[in-house]
Amino acid sequence: MPFEIEDEATTRLVARLAEATGVTKAEAVRRAVTAELARITPPETLPLRVRFAALRARHPLPAPTGLAADKAFFDDLSDLAQSAAP
Repeated sequence: MPFEIEDEATTRLVARLAEATGVTKAEAVRRAVTAELARITPPETLPLRVRFAALRARHPLPAPTGLAADKAFFDDLSDLAQSAAP
């Protein structure tokens, strides 16, 4: 079923997206609509532990440094150690 876009600004945006991604205008519209639907559609209800595991897999924690994060460490970060000294 054919679909026409009569708005010039939208037509230019679709052409820019198609050119930038190296696809046809129809493919650019399909990708854009698919991406927007994915953005606004609520995710499937997965248990929190599964969602959290996926998050940790995408964003792992850095390796431990072995440094102590004690009061002196945080005072040094905020320069409180120097301003408290007379």
